[in-house]
Amino acid sequence: MKNFEGDFYYDASSDHMYYKSQSKPLEITNPLTQLNRCNSLLRQLLSSYGFHIPILASVVFINPEFTLYQSPLDIPFIHPTQITRYLKCLQNNSSTKLNSMHTSLAEKLTSLHLVDSPYRNFPEYGYDQVQKGLVCAGCSTLSVLVEGRSARCVRCTKVETVEEVVLRHVREFRMLFPEKAVSTKNIHEWCRQIPSQKTIKRILDKHFNIKGSNRWSYFE
Repeated sequence: MKNFEGDFYYDASSDHMYYKSQSKPLEITNPLTQLNRCNSLLRQLLSSYGFHIPILASVVFINPEFTLYQSPLDIPFIHPTQITRYLKCLQNNSSTKLNSMHTSLAEKLTSLHLVDSPYRNFPEYGYDQVQKGLVCAGCSTLSVLVEGRSARCVRCTKVETVEEVVLRHVREFRMLFPEKAVSTKNIHEWCRQIPSQKTIKRILDKHFNIKGSNRWSYFE
């Protein structure tokens, strides 16, 4: 399931997929690569426990603002306008009756479910080790330029207001460094591409309560 937004196109000759940005096309990882890997891993898992059943694998693009040009008809892509019909088709074709094998499979999958993720242990990091700057909310790259009251990503062209970007980075700053004060100076250094500390202070004054005074002031 993919939540891509915007205009994309598929190059069948190379099996590459591209995002149509205003500057130049940007290649993205073909979702079929992930789909084929997941399909293979699931099939191996089921086989290791003695279950041999067919798997129907598809890539579902759920964002209504997604468009894929030159989409081949022979690849398992489900487009936003096809989702409702696809689900109805699945329901109408579900003629197979459940039996003890399905019950055993459900019980096995339930027993394999991990409540506690093994990936919760975060790597050690320090403030001086982390690269500062504005991260794009769309493509997660440090490619954001401030233009007046707007912030535009030069890679995926996503546009936000400067206020939205600052507030998002304040939340990120507080999550990563809860021991550090949310001050004008610290947030200005964290955002980096925003040239004026006055802009930072205006946004913080609007959305947070100021504590302390003068150089020791901070926001909560």
